[in-house]
Amino acid sequence: MLAFLGAVICIIASVPLAASPARALPGGTDNASAASAAGGSGPQRSLSALHSAGGSAGPSVLPGEPAASVFPPPPVPLLSRFLCTPLAAACPSGAEQGDAAGERAELLLLQSTAEQLRQTALQQEARIRADRDTIRELTGKLGRCESGLPRGLQDAGPRRDTMADGAWDSPALLLELEDAVRALRDRIERIEQELPARGNISSAPAPAMPTALHSKMDELEGQLLAKVLALEKERAALSHGSHQQRQEVEKELNALQGRVAELEHGSSAYSPPDAFKVSIPIRNNYMYARVRKALPELYAFTACMWLRSRSGGSGQGTPFSYSVPGQANEIVLLEAGLEPMELLINDKVAQLPLSLKDSNWHHICISWTTRDGLWSAYQDGELRGSGENLAAWHPIKPHGILILGQEQDTLGGRFDATQAFVGDIAQFNLWDHALTPAQVLGMANCTGPLMGNVLPWEDKLVEAFGGAKKAAFDVCKGRAKA
Repeated sequence: MLAFLGAVICIIASVPLAASPARALPGGTDNASAASAAGGSGPQRSLSALHSAGGSAGPSVLPGEPAASVFPPPPVPLLSRFLCTPLAAACPSGAEQGDAAGERAELLLLQSTAEQLRQTALQQEARIRADRDTIRELTGKLGRCESGLPRGLQDAGPRRDTMADGAWDSPALLLELEDAVRALRDRIERIEQELPARGNISSAPAPAMPTALHSKMDELEGQLLAKVLALEKERAALSHGSHQQRQEVEKELNALQGRVAELEHGSSAYSPPDAFKVSIPIRNNYMYARVRKALPELYAFTACMWLRSRSGGSGQGTPFSYSVPGQANEIVLLEAGLEPMELLINDKVAQLPLSLKDSNWHHICISWTTRDGLWSAYQDGELRGSGENLAAWHPIKPHGILILGQEQDTLGGRFDATQAFVGDIAQFNLWDHALTPAQVLGMANCTGPLMGNVLPWEDKLVEAFGGAKKAAFDVCKGRAKA
């Protein structure tokens, strides 16, 4: 503003003098008097020097000549220059006015920058407060997580409890979870210690620090949530496993209670858990029962069963047959026509002194061992015959098909009606060793029941075909009633 006022004063002072030279020197005053009036005092030589300094030098005045004979230079440049020269230093130029405008713009820019920095500092302060709240929340979650963990994660070493096979008793898992929790707690404490130091730098423009802190907090929260979810899954799996185990224990207890009640209210005779029979009412080539379980390789066996024949004395047929690929008569027990009952092993034959022609229940046991081909035949608990050299040193091949009631001419088929069994079959069991006479007698008397270790008599393992029927039947009780 001062520079502008100085420029206006200079313009007002210079314009009238340049327009009217007569008004500048009234009465036709010469240079000497004008200089005297303007300067106040001083010889005439000072005015000449002043004019010569301005760049216009007039002719010199000779001694003795009048002053009027000398032509003075025009007064306008002299007075204009004389009046404006002292004020020229105070008059602002265009460049100075541009500098002033630039300074005002720079001042406004500095004010705007200061306001932005103040807003940034406020935002950083809010972010730090939010991070502190997040740390408090995560610390609370960590505390709740630790309080909900099993004692083995809070103590120094693993523990043993009733669920010894559960996933919590793995030492590697316990140590891993303990280290993870300790590491998360240390990281949270370090971040809480760094927050006050970062709050003091809120005035500095550092936008990267809150971003890095926020990303670190997000990563930490993600890791903590993942650990919490893993712990919840482990706890759910443990609860599910314990629930299943509880159901199994309850099921076993119910079965035992039922068995105890049955023994308390029933007779003292043995009652098999799966008491049923397979009935083949007529002689044909399509009624039979098949055992679903495959047999392993056997070097000895004992086959025991309860049989009741209804053939009318014309041959009992085939109670069971076992065939393998390449050998249809691997094991066969049959009575064809008027011939005695025979045992075939690998097409080798031994005649058995057994008889089933009275249409009553009879307990039959056949034992054999590959060493020297020794065999024994029992009926109703008594040894009826024995021999040797029956397929000696020949092992019974595995993965064959066991058929009840029909003789196989090929693997699982080509039945002959003349060799079919007519009657009832129950309690067919198979062992991989020879039973003792006492064991055989206990089963025949219903006082020492045994279940086959290779093939037990179970309803789920026997499937009837072609009209053969499965019916509930306790052979010991039915035999006693008969």
